[in-house]
Amino acid sequence: MSEERVIVLKPERKDFEEIYFDGNQGSLFFSSATRGKTMTTVVVGAILLIVFIFRNDFTQEKAGILYFISFLFLLCAVFLSMSINKVSRWKKQVNHYLSKLENCSIYEIRLDEQFFTVNINGEKETSEWKDFTHFGSNNEFITVEGKYSYMFPRKSMNEKDYSFLKQVLKKNVTV
Repeated sequence: MSEERVIVLKPERKDFEEIYFDGNQGSLFFSSATRGKTMTTVVVGAILLIVFIFRNDFTQEKAGILYFISFLFLLCAVFLSMSINKVSRWKKQVNHYLSKLENCSIYEIRLDEQFFTVNINGEKETSEWKDFTHFGSNNEFITVEGKYSYMFPRKSMNEKDYSFLKQVLKKNVTV
């Protein structure tokens, strides 16, 4: 690539949402980050409920079991709430970004020998190729991570540009 090449994207919010929120990623209780903690909290809560119902059958020495399970439930609930908070913040950031894309009139990628520049409505982010640490692609989208991280849906550009971008990133992003 000896000259600058410009790829113009036509961002549709639904194309980005399909990728960002695939597989319950936006769900507060059942995203990949919270599903296990939700299930653990429910199980410990059920055990606590059963122990609480039968608390009168415990001897004085075994009453500590109720306190121990209560502590476990509280611990699970705290870890679950921290995970929910992370998912909520991520979801808020994604929605803010998608709102920005909805109202954009210019979304383009500029590529040359040394630089990778993304321009969204005049806000340019320029990276050198060496700044990128990871490149990934599949049938639906291309991701690039580094100083700035990007995700480009296949549906937002024509096939020729998608293939070209994939080839250039594969060549220039060394992991």
